[in-house]
Amino acid sequence: MASTAPEEGAPLRSPPSPVRRASVVFLVIGLACLAVADIEVSTLDPWTELGRLAWGFVTPDFTATEYLFEALLYTVAFALLGVVLGNFLGFLLALVFDWRVVRVGCAFVRAVHELFWALIFLQVFGLTPWTGVLAIAIPYAGIIAKVYAEILEEADPAPARQLPTGTGRVSTFLYARMPDVLVHFRTYSLYRLECGLRSSAVLGFVGLPTLGFHLESAFSQGHYSEVAALLMLFWLIIATIRQWLRRRLLPIYLVAAVWVLPEGMPISMAGLWRFLSHDIVPHPLRIAEQLDAQVLGETWHWFANLVMSQALPGIVNTVVLTMVALVATGLLTLALFPLVSTRFGGPWRRRGGHLLLVVMRSTPEYVLAYIGLQLWGPSMLPAIIALSLHNGAIIGHLMGRFSSALPALPGRLRVFDRYFYEVLPQVYRQFLAFLFYRWEVIMRETAILGMLGIYTLGFYVDSAFADLRFDRALVLILITALLNIAVDVISRRVRARLRLRTSFDAA
Repeated sequence: MASTAPEEGAPLRSPPSPVRRASVVFLVIGLACLAVADIEVSTLDPWTELGRLAWGFVTPDFTATEYLFEALLYTVAFALLGVVLGNFLGFLLALVFDWRVVRVGCAFVRAVHELFWALIFLQVFGLTPWTGVLAIAIPYAGIIAKVYAEILEEADPAPARQLPTGTGRVSTFLYARMPDVLVHFRTYSLYRLECGLRSSAVLGFVGLPTLGFHLESAFSQGHYSEVAALLMLFWLIIATIRQWLRRRLLPIYLVAAVWVLPEGMPISMAGLWRFLSHDIVPHPLRIAEQLDAQVLGETWHWFANLVMSQALPGIVNTVVLTMVALVATGLLTLALFPLVSTRFGGPWRRRGGHLLLVVMRSTPEYVLAYIGLQLWGPSMLPAIIALSLHNGAIIGHLMGRFSSALPALPGRLRVFDRYFYEVLPQVYRQFLAFLFYRWEVIMRETAILGMLGIYTLGFYVDSAFADLRFDRALVLILITALLNIAVDVISRRVRARLRLRTSFDAA
């Protein structure tokens, strides 16, 4: 029997760490998915089109859009009302988040993207303010409930112990816990409003009168100077959000938001009842006169056919695109965070880096993918670039802040040595925590990019809505939500196994 003991004098080789193994595994999966992904460029002359787009940004035309000011107002109004309503509902749900039914319900509503909610509410409420506000508020309530519950769970218990015996639960919550968590709630709410502005802008792609509506129109006509003006104003709104959003002005903003939103058709309760009781019922059940074994068999055949012909191809493409985008996001993050870190370069370079990252993370990934599709044609390539740019900028910004707070080692090192031998080893675990936290978000975004013609689950959902087959659309949305929940569970288990922690700011 051969001995397994190391030979005398041979160097001892330590086994690879779990973090290193996980990094290699995800890199290999990403490369394998890239090998089977459709990344073909199908346009004849993409560089000419890219040049026209670049020239549009040199010559922005702020007078081209007739209703530009109204579009900006609607975008902000939908975002404000949706985020405030989502905050209110999310806060209430966070108080009872330990109830299983609440946790499961929140996991489901946040797993469905705002655009899918908008498509559902369009069938119920039509093009009314309710559609835009609820499409933002419902999924955000699920997200906020989870984050607020985590904040409350990790609040310092020491102040509560100082209260007199017999203090009620409400008083304990208001005087001992809220002061500790309020600053986290405000920080996260501000971040959610930035997300809400992006969501509100994208809702224009399904017909609501926000910036996305005019962006789609300008793109389809090749008016790139108009596109540049719309995007520049949108970036300005997000970049100055801390300046114009004051707490004491919030009530005025909310009243103004209700006042400026366009009037829509009155809500038809009969239409709502028809949608819930007829339109989303599977076709075999809907036309059956009575429920029997034959009808159940036909319903199963209907479901199996839907899964095999649409859900499975959509799931495969969604997972492939997600994994490639996740790895691309990670690589881009490692390249971007030195641009805003005090450990690399001076203040002018950091200002330029901050500006670049603000532009990248403020532009909705749906808009970035739409631009890519106009330049390179329908394939996964625009989606990969859009997802990695948007998410890489978000994580790069967080990593820049994290690395800036680390203590510097004594001595002067070259930039290359400082990056690979000093900073990267210190920030790598936090980098992975941020990346795996965004995994579920990337999956949500991947699904809705199908509405642009990429064959993910969103493509089949959008097609079902276009064909007025709401029963099929609902089943595909449920499958999308289950896929998102599964990725969220895997992400949490990976982070727990690697003992990675994510700060609230990254949520």
